[in-house]
Amino acid sequence: MSISSKLYSFFKIVFPSTYIEFGVFLFFLCVYGILGSYIAVNYTVIFDDRIPWDAYFSFDNRSIVMTGGSFERHPLSYYFFNWLREFAFLFSDGKKNDVFRLVLAWTSNLMVSLSIVQIFKYLKNIIQLPLFIGLLLVVFFSLFSTAILLSFTPENFTYTLFLLMLFNYYAAVRIKNDKKISALALVAGGITIGGLTITNLVKVFIPVFFEKNLFKNWKKLLDAFTRGLLTVICFVLLYLNRIEFKYQNIFSKTSSQYEKFSNAEPASIWDMVVSFFFGGNMLFSSFIIRDKHNMKGFHYKGLFMDVYSSPVSYLFVFVVVGLLVWSYCKNFKNKLVQIIAISFILDIIIHCFMRFGLHTSYIYGGHFVFVYILLLGWLFYAYKSSPKMLSFLSTILCVLLIYLGYNNYLRMAEFFNFLNTFYQ
Repeated sequence: MSISSKLYSFFKIVFPSTYIEFGVFLFFLCVYGILGSYIAVNYTVIFDDRIPWDAYFSFDNRSIVMTGGSFERHPLSYYFFNWLREFAFLFSDGKKNDVFRLVLAWTSNLMVSLSIVQIFKYLKNIIQLPLFIGLLLVVFFSLFSTAILLSFTPENFTYTLFLLMLFNYYAAVRIKNDKKISALALVAGGITIGGLTITNLVKVFIPVFFEKNLFKNWKKLLDAFTRGLLTVICFVLLYLNRIEFKYQNIFSKTSSQYEKFSNAEPASIWDMVVSFFFGGNMLFSSFIIRDKHNMKGFHYKGLFMDVYSSPVSYLFVFVVVGLLVWSYCKNFKNKLVQIIAISFILDIIIHCFMRFGLHTSYIYGGHFVFVYILLLGWLFYAYKSSPKMLSFLSTILCVLLIYLGYNNYLRMAEFFNFLNTFYQ
């Protein structure tokens, strides 16, 4: 295949390639763009040079934009956010003003809108769902708290959402056509996805294990091992270069970070699992305002999620999780379902069992929340020949969609009250 053909295939995967995909992209770009633009122009919460972290929902906007975040968790994001910051400065004449915030918001908006296109592509081209069901699932995702917040938030999670969804779609196309994941794609995925958040590096290798006849042919197994080793070597060399080969810092910093983010217990573990990990990425809970400071004398207010107080919210989460488990069981022999399920299980282990960041796991949705929609899509696929079951599932989804939209609209109104009070 020529270079021009490869480039064409690449752009066809990354960007909208049909009228309906382009329409989906433009719609969400406009909707999220209006939201993000209004917040960026009228409030300082997206970027305030005095506030390093926790202005809202424990996001580290200023810290991420200026440094890329901690090297032990985000090893290569320093380079990416240097570029993003300089790009924003081009429009703001080097000032950290409302134009600077506007550019940050619009790049986030672009990434989330493209992520939704990737989800739609997966539903349409891989699962091959009817257009109505595909659009219904996309709208459902667009109202998730994670999608709403990341659409204007300059954070690692915003870009991780896009990169993970893009790689999952690309891998699904390759696996479905009985082709291997190319070495270039594996290296690029490892560097970009693992570089933004190191725990996601493992997810890049999961599809490789499901390549056709991998364990029945020693040549294919050796080729897969070589591709994986090349990816690890490239990533490790870039990582070590980032920290000037002072590898001892990795272990000391990682240990301190784990202690810091695994011991907070604002609520019982099961409630944090339900309210923050499974639910907080979809359905906003009630909010808590806390006093914060930047350790340099500046005091400000931070907004955080509380556990759910309404039985309906818990019911919503249990119904969605029940549908996901149903989908997994129904499609157990489908290797594309196994790929996304194993990826999700890794996040469950990290946050729910190891309890890393469990108390703020609602901000980690960019790592896994798209899996909800893909598994729901596969559930619809499993009953494609049963009109009654399709009607039943569609009715459930519509009820969930109505409650999700109503709840998150009210919570966003509360969020704007917070901004009007403290961040004008």
